[in-house]
Amino acid sequence: MTMSATAAAGASASAEPFLRLSGLRKTYPGVLALADFSMEVRPGEVIGLVGENGAGKSTLMKILGGVIEPDHGTITIDGVAHPSLSVAQSMAAGIAFVHQELNLFDNLDVAANVYMGREPRKLGFLKLVDDDKLHKAVQPLLDRLGATFSPGTQVSRLSLAQQQIVEIAKALSLRSRLVILDEPTSSLPIAETEKLLEVIAGLKAHGISVIFISHRLHEVVQASDRVIVLRDGNLVGTLEGDDINHDTMVRLMVGRDLKVDYVSPARTDGAVVLSIRKVRTSTYPDHEIDLDLRAGEILGLAGLVGAGRTELARVLFGIDRPAAGSGSVVLDGREVHFATSSAAVEAGVFLVPEDRKGAGLLLDFPIAQNITLPNLHAYARRRLVSRDAEFARAERSRVELDIRAPDVGQRTSALSGGNQQKVVLAKWLAMQPRAIIFDEPTRGIDVGAKAEIYRLMRALSDAGVAVLMISSDMEEVIGVSDRVAVMHEGHIQGTLDRAQCSEENILRLAVGRSI
Repeated sequence: MTMSATAAAGASASAEPFLRLSGLRKTYPGVLALADFSMEVRPGEVIGLVGENGAGKSTLMKILGGVIEPDHGTITIDGVAHPSLSVAQSMAAGIAFVHQELNLFDNLDVAANVYMGREPRKLGFLKLVDDDKLHKAVQPLLDRLGATFSPGTQVSRLSLAQQQIVEIAKALSLRSRLVILDEPTSSLPIAETEKLLEVIAGLKAHGISVIFISHRLHEVVQASDRVIVLRDGNLVGTLEGDDINHDTMVRLMVGRDLKVDYVSPARTDGAVVLSIRKVRTSTYPDHEIDLDLRAGEILGLAGLVGAGRTELARVLFGIDRPAAGSGSVVLDGREVHFATSSAAVEAGVFLVPEDRKGAGLLLDFPIAQNITLPNLHAYARRRLVSRDAEFARAERSRVELDIRAPDVGQRTSALSGGNQQKVVLAKWLAMQPRAIIFDEPTRGIDVGAKAEIYRLMRALSDAGVAVLMISSDMEEVIGVSDRVAVMHEGHIQGTLDRAQCSEENILRLAVGRSI
């Protein structure tokens, strides 16, 4: 910790709280969402907020943002008690949110996004936007956050981490005293995550408080002065100092020790199920990819954002065509050409996509229909789909995968992220996969559900399925994979066996160096 950070930490510890929550309670029909919750926020402190999906984090944030009212309790701001807040009161109190789903206009520049609806005007009744004043107002905010781009940069040209910085600049422009970051690193690789954690430290050094919500517990350990743990709507622990560690947080979150044996002995003798030779994607048409995926192994695919990992997955699943004159894909010794994703599915190659809500599920449909949709003919009688057959198959999947839902007729949108991911997996497991690609399999999923997803992946590999796991979570890549292939600018820079798998080796390959 730097001297300035140390001084800030000392100041925040001794400062009077400007925000106090006392006895907040919120219930919905049949559900206790938040139970008599209390906490304080001091200037310039970083508070980690952790808990499984459904623990009450979102309810608490909605109360702070003025979106919903608590059933009882008080919110005290600068000594003034309120039974609840409106959105306007929350903003006036200096409470700002940076949501996991960014709210930016990518066809506009940075300055326009920061001051959207509040732009300085010129020329009297014409009320034209004064771009000079606008850019001069935004530049100090970007300087404060260590941004390397200008107010005039178009948002579409920025990386995800840089877009997060724009959202934080927007919060600072509102003279925020508390910035709430909801899963800010869920879409970021390790290099950009470190940059964002530096930004959080900078906010703290300037006396701005941060509530940091994340399922990546190692980042919570790194960033937080204090950690608040929720379980089933209850405050079950507040951790400080050396008590902030992975095992303690997990134990409080799930109510027990959660031991995940990530890796069984590495497999190197399985038959090659999927062989990729000299394949080029349209994103990197000059760079060839060679890769073998073996039965009974989990092959991790690492790399920085933009390295071409998802593009490769899309080619293998038949969504995109490889670059013209590209090489070959061989499945079980036979060359294949997947012109469509349906052709890939018919051959037994499946994809669990990065965007499970947008590309993996029909959220308004019941669980049963999501599970059976890719293989409807298997449930048809005389060309009519049998609802009983659909529900019987889906019910078996619900039990086998422990999908937490009262029945398979429930809308998929009502499930937590982890259970939605299980539904995506269930539809493929019902069809005997030969190779399955997981693209960011645990993004936005809590620690308990992560452990279940890892066990399901390992069970697939143990059954002889070839598993390719694309992940930006370094802990996950190292912990889950039997081997790790690292991509750099559209080609495989190197492949690591278990003994070579380390953060340093993966990062060296990811930036185009050798080990």
